[in-house]
Amino acid sequence: MLVKEIGATELASWLQAGYDVLLLDIRSDAEVAQGIIPGSEHLAMHLIPLKLQNLPSDRDIVLYCRSGARSYHACNFLQQKGVGNVLNLRGGIIGWAHQGYEIAVSR
Repeated sequence: MLVKEIGATELASWLQAGYDVLLLDIRSDAEVAQGIIPGSEHLAMHLIPLKLQNLPSDRDIVLYCRSGARSYHACNFLQQKGVGNVLNLRGGIIGWAHQGYEIAVSR
């Protein structure tokens, strides 16, 4: 199954334009404590199967991790479970930061 992906520049454009997207950081608590993409919510990867029914079906969901590998696999898992509105942030938060986009300290 092909996982849909989005790059940092396109995601930044979506967010700036006010596109209604759920941005999920699936990294560990320790990783999230180092900073997040503003506007994102934290849902640790191991909790995704437990929260599957809570994911919206009426808007796109962008998953990200450190480099894009874990979130790619999480997107693949979600697609296999019938969630078709998921995208992987190619390059993860590292790619986001390398493009010069903001990283916020999580609360």
